Amino acid sequence: MTTLRELPTPCLVLERDVLERSCARMKARAAALGVSLRPHLKTAKSIEVARRAADGAITVSTLREASYFLEHGVRDLTYAVGLDPAKIDACEALVARGARLTVITDDVDVARALAERDPAVRVLIEIDVGQHRGGIDAESDELLAIAGVLARGRRMRLAGVLAHAGHSYGAASIAEITSIAEDERARTVRAATRLREAGHDVETVSVGSTPTAVHAAHLGGVTELRAGVYTFFDRFQHAIGSCGEDDLALTVLASVIGVRRGEGVVLIDAGSLALSADRSMERFGGGYGEVRDLRDAPLGARVTSVNQEHGMIAGAPSSLRIGDRVRIRPNHACITAAMHAEYAVVAGDERVIARWDRVNGW
Repeated sequence: MTTLRELPTPCLVLERDVLERSCARMKARAAALGVSLRPHLKTAKSIEVARRAADGAITVSTLREASYFLEHGVRDLTYAVGLDPAKIDACEALVARGARLTVITDDVDVARALAERDPAVRVLIEIDVGQHRGGIDAESDELLAIAGVLARGRRMRLAGVLAHAGHSYGAASIAEITSIAEDERARTVRAATRLREAGHDVETVSVGSTPTAVHAAHLGGVTELRAGVYTFFDRFQHAIGSCGEDDLALTVLASVIGVRRGEGVVLIDAGSLALSADRSMERFGGGYGEVRDLRDAPLGARVTSVNQEHGMIAGAPSSLRIGDRVRIRPNHACITAAMHAEYAVVAGDERVIARWDRVNGW
């Protein structure tokens, strides 16, 4: 049986039992809140993770993800990125292959393009609940204008509204996240209410980010919950209170490739491509990842700088030698995983019990 000491580095290591515990916990959380769970697979991009996280319905961030999951038997897909009309052909192709596809828009011109082509898709109108990235205000005239255009479809169907409180990542406390979660819920439900009052059927009221999913007080009026990074969690999610330290499932395995004893510096073969250059931990002490041993126990050090293929650990344990292996807990699991093609799956020790693929690209 292969062990972590034998794998080429850098590579992704996934703790199966930690993943499965987090998936079970979020399913229970959604049930307690009285909503269905549609996990966002943009973090994991893996059918094996989907089988543990989902009960048939998922969220994706690229059409390549949608195609990959459809190939593996997942039909109920929400493509949760504002739709470019140039991708309507690709959406129709997915439907022809058996997908039950939901797309989103916040634009009346896109709604017109959809109405003209009339693909057999469900459409959600994206609501801005405070992040100011995509979406429209729940009280805006645009909401009813977009809905009116979408209602012209014969095969296409207006299905409801969707929101994402991504600004919860910037909250300074759990109390603030809870407040953002309530604002996310209230604004999205308000948009649904306005649509219903205007005579539109609203089947889906969809919200979710991992922090708000964890800390929402209630989800009255909401029908489904979307969250994604909870499957793995990461240093940042731990720092803002979304999870415990034992809930981080993903690490990057790296080899020591240089030691500068006089400076207390160790070099590893995992740099910005393998770890990402995500700097989200700056307000919590910085670094590009926490250094752990092969059993995932802390070594009291962080990756302090990265180049493309080099990581530097300042203040590293003096016991580390060239050729030794370390595991790095990433700042942001989604970005870190994006450059890797598969997971080396372990279950509490150094033995690799499985290899799981993932899909990358667009």
